[in-house]
Amino acid sequence: MSSAALDGTERAALEAVSAPGEVRTRVVDLAAMAHDASHYLLHPRAVVTASDAEHVARLMRVASAHALPVTFRSGGTSLSGQAGTDGVLVDTRRGFRRVEVLEGGALVRTGPGATVRAVNARLAPHRTRLGPDPASEAACTVGGVVANNSSGMACGTEHNAYRTVESLTFVLPSGTTVDTSDPGADDLLRAAEPALHAGLAALRDRVRANPDSVATIRHQFSMKNTMGYSLDSFLDHDEPVQILARLLVGSEGTLGFVSDVVFRTVPVRPHAATALLVFDSLTDATDALPALLEAGARTVELLDAASLRVVQREPEAGPALAGLAVASHTALLVELQAMTEHELDAEVAQADRVVGGLPLTTPAAFTRDPGERAGLWHLRKGLYTAVAGARPVGTTALLEDIVVPLPVLTETTERLIELFARHGYDDAVVFGHAKDANLHFMITPRFDDPAEVTRYEAFTEDLVDLVLGAGGSLKAEHGTGRIMAPYVRRQYGEELYAVMREVKRLCDPAGVLSPGIVLNEDPRAHVAHLKTTPAVDGAVDTCVECGFCEPVCPSRDVTTTPRQRIVLMRERAQAVADGDVARVRALDEDFAYEAVDTCAADSMCRTACPVTIDTGAVMKRVRAERHGRLVQRAGAVAADHWQGAVTGVRAGLRLADALPANVVAGGSRAARSVLSRDWVPQLADDLPSPGPRRTGTGPRETGPAPAAVFLPSCVGSLFGAADAAGTGCGGSCGCAGSACGSTDVAAGTGARDAGAAESLRALCERAGLALAVPEDVAGLCCGTPWQSKGLTRGYERMSARTFEAVWALSDQGRLPVVSDAASCSLGLREVVERAGRADAGRQLSVVDAVTFVRTTVLPRLEVSRRLRSVAVHPTCSAVHLGSRGDLEAVAAAVAEEVVVPASWGCCGFAGDRGMLHPEVTAAATAPEAAEVSGHRFDAYVSDNRTCEMGMSRATGRSYRHVLELLEECTR
Repeated sequence: MSSAALDGTERAALEAVSAPGEVRTRVVDLAAMAHDASHYLLHPRAVVTASDAEHVARLMRVASAHALPVTFRSGGTSLSGQAGTDGVLVDTRRGFRRVEVLEGGALVRTGPGATVRAVNARLAPHRTRLGPDPASEAACTVGGVVANNSSGMACGTEHNAYRTVESLTFVLPSGTTVDTSDPGADDLLRAAEPALHAGLAALRDRVRANPDSVATIRHQFSMKNTMGYSLDSFLDHDEPVQILARLLVGSEGTLGFVSDVVFRTVPVRPHAATALLVFDSLTDATDALPALLEAGARTVELLDAASLRVVQREPEAGPALAGLAVASHTALLVELQAMTEHELDAEVAQADRVVGGLPLTTPAAFTRDPGERAGLWHLRKGLYTAVAGARPVGTTALLEDIVVPLPVLTETTERLIELFARHGYDDAVVFGHAKDANLHFMITPRFDDPAEVTRYEAFTEDLVDLVLGAGGSLKAEHGTGRIMAPYVRRQYGEELYAVMREVKRLCDPAGVLSPGIVLNEDPRAHVAHLKTTPAVDGAVDTCVECGFCEPVCPSRDVTTTPRQRIVLMRERAQAVADGDVARVRALDEDFAYEAVDTCAADSMCRTACPVTIDTGAVMKRVRAERHGRLVQRAGAVAADHWQGAVTGVRAGLRLADALPANVVAGGSRAARSVLSRDWVPQLADDLPSPGPRRTGTGPRETGPAPAAVFLPSCVGSLFGAADAAGTGCGGSCGCAGSACGSTDVAAGTGARDAGAAESLRALCERAGLALAVPEDVAGLCCGTPWQSKGLTRGYERMSARTFEAVWALSDQGRLPVVSDAASCSLGLREVVERAGRADAGRQLSVVDAVTFVRTTVLPRLEVSRRLRSVAVHPTCSAVHLGSRGDLEAVAAAVAEEVVVPASWGCCGFAGDRGMLHPEVTAAATAPEAAEVSGHRFDAYVSDNRTCEMGMSRATGRSYRHVLELLEECTR
């Protein structure tokens, strides 16, 4: 059910303080942004994309004047309902991604829209990282980390957000902005907000004068605790401005907006060893904790018996765990971390002595092998995937966390498991951060069933009794949110609850910031606005709406993300069920462009999704379903006459190359205004000339036996190689570096590059290796263009013909098949896997040219010239192929420094989609382009021609295939 719409006055007021396009009220926008990772759902009345802190200040003034509820939303990974509203949802992700490393990595300044992973990537060269280490670090943002006082597996309470914030800049609902790093910040707050300043000072004195309050605060915050406000700030700081700064940490956006934060970082401990210890009982496991912590364990993760039954089905479990008849067994995943190998040696020796005296069910040893360690961590981190992915359709993956004093961990865990049995949550699993006595558990209730809601409500009451009776906190990491707001008073008592209410009144007199979050007088607020998940498609029904997919999605800043595409499918299904014809029509009107057409279909979402959903594949299927018989027939005809089609396109490109750029661009714009934008490309003046024709060799009867079957890519024939003019050589040819006009590192000829295919041929010839190319190669293709556009008949015909051609040259599958474009290599791999499933006797291996060169060709070559620095743009296809490391290794063979930008991501060019929807590529490449533009490299390389075109357009640098550079440097 959607919320009431803004009235004309409210909308006009919001638009008056915003730039065009920043205020959105379309049904599709409100529906897409309504969902987060929690089990709550409220539909906003408007979504506003905030551009900067001043914009937020203006918005909050408008909200206060019109009594409009405002909620800040960044990553949307929160699990407790903090990021939803039926008022104005302010998107603070897009405009606040700045990351600035300070003091050699000792400090870092960042905006709330940057993800934890992005910040840590910038800190990596300095061997430091953020203290908070949440499991959602790939998607959660700094805004959420601060708002929820995030911690994680290793940081405990010592390095959580509260403890590592050095300073922050915040905006109050009145519009007052304060930077706490300013020596005069307290005076500024006193002058601008005298009532707030005086009120905080009075509360400080009130809390400190009450011994019971002091004792309660000290006890509650001796544990991980994100329940209510950070009242420890009244004991830890004296100045009201510093008290307020720490109150904002963990306030979940209910007191103000943090627009900028400086963290003290912690050192990265690069050396680690990991072991999985399995015990007969929970008691044995928890009894081992003190000795393990004394031995230096940095992380100790607990897995209960139900968790072990889940993970023992995983390949990484190993024979001992896989064969264990799990009864009451419990496991501890223990990791040691050190700054040096020598320090780790000492820690392992000490830990081994401890482990040797423990009553283990199966033998265990610490491993330093990266692959083995990753496998062990997969068991722990894969729990969520396994349980959430296997849950019945329509149920919710509800992940919660609690904390108790360590001495009562065993009893609490046992009683929690009893609660699951009493309330019928037979599929519940318990795991968590044992060293902090912080337990996570997951249940899968069905919230479209009133009886299920009643059962969940009864379970929650028993849970509250259990945790508070043990002297614990109802929230350890995930924030109070809606789920535990009704219980804050009970956890802290009347006096401290009154202090919290006064904090809220002082900061937000109009009560417009996230009402109902953190503090809520409704005793049943935690079972209001529960989200249901209607079945829409078997390929996406397991989605938990966590948003892990969003940071890797090329269209995230233009239209929708994978999560939002799935959400819109669910919103439509619910509207159909409700009989809301107008809502169905409104969603359908925008879904094609917002979700289907602008999806790059690069499947990077699958690599980030905890339940491995490939939304790109679903969107390709949607494209296929909307094509009529005539379109599918046209796709088949194109496949049957591909050589002629390529010839025609090449002729068109040659003509476009001869015409004035404005004529070409204007003509394509005119065509797009009449025909579909999803079929007619927008041509620009940076369009390359056509490349060389593809020619085959057929079976070799003389000369050396071929080392591989080579299928040159169509894209290399359609789009000629990059012109390296203007890149300079950085002094590698004896010049002055950036002043050099050389465009050919080896020869300085200034000629256009030969292209990836010809470079591969030249490298192989130089290495004494032969390649076999199908005679009819000009009419063959990996099938990716048909598959991407949903042209299923054409894809079937082309993929079958291509497979037969490469199979015929492969010596019954002995030779690998190689292509010179990563996307084509990926497409070929899908073709041969499809054929292999149909006929198990015909198996082929597909290897990208970069991998083939690194493993087979490069060892036979001598690099004659080396550059100082090379910027590398990995592609999404390289990630899927597992060849990113090969790309970097080949670049490293010809350069002293190889740099992959920290903000690297899929360029969104996606074959021709970058020409059909250039707005996607422009947005997708903007962060990487900004980072690259701040440095000057001797060369810029990638492994896919269209991606090189997209990056060249974004950066103004000439991106080339890495094999072209290698060919030049081995002449």
